[in-house]
Amino acid sequence: MTDQTKIALITGASRGLGAALAEALAPEYHVVAVARTTGGLEELDDRIQAKGGSATLAPMDITDPNAMATLCRSIHDRWGKVDLWLHTAIHTSALTPAHFIDAKEWFKALNTNATATSVLIPFVAPLLGESGHAVFFDDPKAGEKFYGIYGATKAAQMSLARSWSLETERTGPRVSIVEPRPMPTAVRARFHPGEDRDVLSSTAEEANRLLSLL
Repeated sequence: MTDQTKIALITGASRGLGAALAEALAPEYHVVAVARTTGGLEELDDRIQAKGGSATLAPMDITDPNAMATLCRSIHDRWGKVDLWLHTAIHTSALTPAHFIDAKEWFKALNTNATATSVLIPFVAPLLGESGHAVFFDDPKAGEKFYGIYGATKAAQMSLARSWSLETERTGPRVSIVEPRPMPTAVRARFHPGEDRDVLSSTAEEANRLLSLL
């Protein structure tokens, strides 16, 4: 691996869209794959290696600021940069009426979807520098019935991303927000149980489509 190696940091990489993006980027990028699920990361690593690519696995919880600080310092010490950051990590709460929201579930979603993003942006921004590219994935559910927890915390994440995007228009890094099409992921299955998954876009197809837009 040379100093010219392109580095892609993917938070939420063990399954779903994050894993599909990681596979699509290999072997053009060395992938730093972050997720809590060690088994999922190891399976992803096997698929990346089968394509002739390489990955660094980081089985970490993005809601742990110390872990994220250690990760970013390690990336800096090893490569000095991140060329592309794809933030797909998300916590999906069960659909529930607003007047039945559980406080513990609310704070778990808030910590993962919003607070962790507010911590990661300052940590990753120096690694991206002026020429790097950060990508966030919108799923606009704010204000829809039964989506109170997910909709509100996802909207908070997107608000941070949009502010950062405007703030860096002239200075970099580039910050993009894209909206994936419905995919047969565990996230969607939790919201739409019993849905015909055959009519949805595969994660691989959607990963390639989104990367083509970027």
